Amino acid sequence: MASPDGASGVGGSPEETELSITLTLRMLMHGKVTAWGHGTARGRGQLWPGSARITISEGCCPERITTITGSTDAVFRAVSMIAFKLEEDLGAGSDGAAVGRAPVTLRLVIPASQCGSLIGKAGAKIREIRESTGAQVQVAGDLLPNSTERAVTVSGVPDTIIQCVRQICAVILESPPKGATIPYHPGLSLGTILLSANQVRGCSPPRG
Repeated sequence: MASPDGASGVGGSPEETELSITLTLRMLMHGKVTAWGHGTARGRGQLWPGSARITISEGCCPERITTITGSTDAVFRAVSMIAFKLEEDLGAGSDGAAVGRAPVTLRLVIPASQCGSLIGKAGAKIREIRESTGAQVQVAGDLLPNSTERAVTVSGVPDTIIQCVRQICAVILESPPKGATIPYHPGLSLGTILLSANQVRGCSPPRG
């Protein structure tokens, strides 16, 4: 998800004060993948320099929501570092030796009301993004469980992914979500919610 903000309030340099947008990205990542950054991001801390705030949802579910918030520049730097770290992890063989560049996949979580703009008329916009960046982009047809959000899967080498995420965010910032957004929380099934009277048992409540 990306959201405009009247003043970024991030940093104090002339370059940063010129930015009038605070960007928020939500990504769905496997718990094993987020493990290398979870200790630093815990407690709504900052994961990397550049004033991007990273939070990772809690719980015992295999997947977690990673939320990145900050100036557009800081957020894209964080996405870049995540993409290159994933490539590094995926590209290492069992003996630790590099085995070449492996395709990286990021799953963005975006309000369904914004997906129409991302797809474009007859798929024109998403086709343009694919062709201009070289990344593979797929917008899920179904909503994520118990939410009004969809997963947008982006695959490719880090350089193409970064350019693709930039273009996706540009589209989203121009088309704010319509109506209320019910965010996706991994592991919250409808049956669990009904049986526990809105109190999830067995998993910690998501915080991110």
